[in-house]
Amino acid sequence: MLDKRSPARLANLWNDEKAAGLSEPERLVYRSNTLGSDKRVTNYGGGNTSSKVRQKDPLTGEEVEVLWVKGSGGDSALIKLDGFATLYMDKLKALKGLYRGVEHEDEMVGYLPHCTFNLNPRAASIDTPLHAYVPRAHVDHMHPDAIIAIAAAENSKELTREIFGDAIGWLPWKRPGFELGLWLEKFCKDNPEAKGAILESHGLFTWGDTQKECYETTILVINQAMEWFEKESAGKAIFGGEAVKALEPAERRAIAARLMPKIRGLISKTSRKIGHFDDSAAVLEFVNSTELRSLAPLGTSCPDHFLRTKIRPLLIEFDPAKPDVDAVIARLPEDITAYRADYQAYYDRCKHAGSPPVRDPNAVVYLMPGVGMFTFAGDKATARVSGEFYVNAINVMRGASTASSYVGLPEQEAFDIEYWLLEDLKLQRLPKPKSLAGRIALVTGGAGGIGRATATKLLGEGACVVLADIDDQALAAASDELGKRFGADFVRSAKVDVTKEDAVIGGFADIAVEFGGIDILVSNAGLASSAPIEDTTLALWNKNMDILATGYFLVSREAFRLFRAQDIGGNVVFVASKNGLAASPNAAAYCTAKAAEIHLARCLALEGAEEQIRVNVVNPDAVLRGSKIWTGEWKEQRAAAYKMSTDDLEEHYRSRSMLKRSVFPEDIAEAVYFFASEFSAKSTGNILNVDAGNAQSFTR
Repeated sequence: MLDKRSPARLANLWNDEKAAGLSEPERLVYRSNTLGSDKRVTNYGGGNTSSKVRQKDPLTGEEVEVLWVKGSGGDSALIKLDGFATLYMDKLKALKGLYRGVEHEDEMVGYLPHCTFNLNPRAASIDTPLHAYVPRAHVDHMHPDAIIAIAAAENSKELTREIFGDAIGWLPWKRPGFELGLWLEKFCKDNPEAKGAILESHGLFTWGDTQKECYETTILVINQAMEWFEKESAGKAIFGGEAVKALEPAERRAIAARLMPKIRGLISKTSRKIGHFDDSAAVLEFVNSTELRSLAPLGTSCPDHFLRTKIRPLLIEFDPAKPDVDAVIARLPEDITAYRADYQAYYDRCKHAGSPPVRDPNAVVYLMPGVGMFTFAGDKATARVSGEFYVNAINVMRGASTASSYVGLPEQEAFDIEYWLLEDLKLQRLPKPKSLAGRIALVTGGAGGIGRATATKLLGEGACVVLADIDDQALAAASDELGKRFGADFVRSAKVDVTKEDAVIGGFADIAVEFGGIDILVSNAGLASSAPIEDTTLALWNKNMDILATGYFLVSREAFRLFRAQDIGGNVVFVASKNGLAASPNAAAYCTAKAAEIHLARCLALEGAEEQIRVNVVNPDAVLRGSKIWTGEWKEQRAAAYKMSTDDLEEHYRSRSMLKRSVFPEDIAEAVYFFASEFSAKSTGNILNVDAGNAQSFTR
């Protein structure tokens, strides 16, 4: 990264002792992981590595040369042995005899499976020929910002020679594929002393006769570029200098909380999007700069950047010196409509007879002076990574525009990559989205048994989930466990006291910034109390009402506000109780508050229906296992009310049910999921009892 706020140079992390005990393929994994561990070397999922290894042919028993090359997809930092494709080198060389020229190079991808060694199921990537035909044992292909800044400069060939001399060559822009592999082969044969080559508007290739030599060459070349840019940019105004001042962090976050649900609603009419907000120093330097409006429309240069960030970002006009957010919100529909029309025009200008149909025309990247950058995609991880790729693009623009003039990928070339039939086939092979993909859920009482089980179910169906609770320790444990299980991108936690208006408002603002809005509210925060009416204190009565009635009102009100800001519907599920319908002895405060919950849900169902906001209720009964309310006095009080031991309670509730079955948190989670999903798309104002059968709580 060219940003001076980062450490100045890449460290040589090669460990001879560790590498010595590894096989050649294992050393390739080690090399790849070490390179990928620093995002200044290559972006997420970008770059690839390879080694040519002598191995015994499982059919003939003879020793053959095998290309181990990073397979399609994956990330260098995390790749393992099974992430590499393995191919016979003699068969890859034989493909040259089948090649019919650049007009037919895409058909060569279909031959790669015929070159597979040892029935390896990992698909070979489009970059395989680039590695196969370099006549060196080990090859790195990386996308360092410092190198791409050279590759994206107007005079990139001259800069390459100025910085590296004859050690690193230069090749003009060519889409990755078979032809580029042949170009690289010719370059290597014509320049046997070269240690690598820069590909215009693309990235860096380096090679070596040993794994260590290849790795160290890659690090050396990147550091050399970083050092050159550091000297070249000294004393120069970056991006033409600052045009506006950034707002304070709290102001930036508050504006993001207002804008992101609006943007999300406007671009999620056909498929839900998840948002990500970035107001890092690198982003602010760019969005606040004089050259923002001249550089941003040029788009990105490197294909990896472009595929993640679209042809160009959408610039949100805003003057932080006169922060009129209402005017921005009022203008958003027009701005987004204009972007879509511009994207359609780009598609129409560049499409070919066999091009895939136009895809989602909405922007991925939204830039706002004084505030930062919003990115939106079908899931949180993609939204975050898209933002990271645009930061890579910013770093590239910083370097290229400082040392020369930045040049984006030509429009037709950009289109031919975005709508490349091979890329389209890759998209078609992606697994079908899960039922709640693109949905954002808030679960109050999320650290308890029912809350955690519900979060687990929703996450398993693809939703992003915010766990809200007042128990710090339990909240941290639940968030950590679910984050490890489903991915940190999909889980957030927030300490929220649902009885405090400011805390609830702040919690929903955090949701808007973290994910872009909300689709599902599971109001589950609760307590339980038991006392004869004459022993029920006003404090106990108020506590029940505060949490179970007022708390449900506050979170519902804020959810409705976000639902209406998005204008794409919404879903509220109250976790109430059988006691909201059926009276119980010595629990007047609890039963009354639960009844209030149910009636509140009915009222909200009436208010939200016209805007496709559905409100439904799940009524559990006697969910003992995993429930925090059954670990304290409530369990003892209910046992006393029924004149039995606490050990006998679960059996008592099981045997009194009509179905003679116990009810578990996972059962409640299934019911919540039913109401939260499209399975119940035509249901609102309904109550679903999950109590193993209790005639007293029949709704009709």
